Formats: sequence, structure tokens, C-alpha cells
Amino acid sequence: MMFTAVLLLQGCASNSYIVLLENPDGRTGEVVIKGDKGEQAIKTAGHGALLDGSEAPAAIDQEKIKEDFGDAMAARPKIPRHYLIYFQVDTMLTHESELLLPEIIAEATKWPAVDISVLGHTDTLGKAEVNEQLALVRATLVAEMLKQKGLKYNSLTVESHGERNLLVLTPDEVLEPRNRRVEVSIR
Repeated sequence: MMFTAVLLLQGCASNSYIVLLENPDGRTGEVVIKGDKGEQAIKTAGHGALLDGSEAPAAIDQEKIKEDFGDAMAARPKIPRHYLIYFQVDTMLTHESELLLPEIIAEATKWPAVDISVLGHTDTLGKAEVNEQLALVRATLVAEMLKQKGLKYNSLTVESHGERNLLVLTPDEVLEPRNRRVEVSIR
């Protein structure tokens, strides 16, 4: 999901401008301004343009951005964070996924009233009913591991999608490691 922050300075339209901000994960979107005096596309974080479209986008000094938009930027809600925890064939986490657990807990501590969603998935190998249960077991296992390692939360939801909502589309009865996962969302 792409996130583009666009801020509008209140006041006279000729002095009003839009600034494209960088997403916390480093991605940047694009904003197109269609004004009375032209059309401009802003594609670079930290660049802005007048709302009337009269001037090409230009870099805006970070201090100017803070001065003009600091209150609005401070009021923005945090962007949810998502983590993918992968499994070997059964309920054993991959080594890389085990290393993510402390990062998830550390991120959760940055939220004032954190809601955690833990959603289990499987590949298409086996019966759908069995996969539904396996995905729930995986999600419950991850939730318990996070709690045992000190996760504090306001709300915790654990669900199963089984073999629905595949990350990698495969036909039935296909072993696909990227579909054997638990999605942890922090919001």
C-alpha cells in the first residue's frame, strides 16, 4: 500500500502549496496539481508546488516544512505496521521469522494503545478444513510467543484464513513456502 502525505497551507490561494512527504518505509507516491495556471506533478519527497500550478515543483527546506506543517504532521495517525512470519512445513517458524519477534514487540511499544492482529495462512496442500485449523494453530502460536516475550497490547485478535487469501496464487495441492505464514499487524 502506497502512502502519500499531502499538506495544504491555509491562506491566500496564490501562496498555498502542497508538499509531498516521505512515507516511513521510504516509499514516495505522486501528487498532480491542476490549478488555474497549469498542471504540475510532484514525484519527489520534500518537494512542493503552488496550488495554482504556476511553478514547477521545487525542494522545500525542512525547516520551512516544519514551520508551515508541523502541527498537521504531528496530528497524523501512525501508519499500521505489518510483518510476515513464515513457517516450515509444520508449526516451526523459519529462523528469519524467529528473529522478527523482538522487532514486532519493540514496534508495539511505540504505540499508545496498540491493537494487534495475528492472521494465520497456509498453502493449498491438504484439505481446506485441515488448513483452516492449521492456520489458526499457527496464528495462536505466534500470538503466544509474542506474549511470552513481553508483548503488551490493548487488543489482540487471532484469526485463520486457512488457504484463502494466498500470497502466491497456486492451484490446489501445491506446497508453497510463502503461503505458510502469519501476518502480524500493529495499529
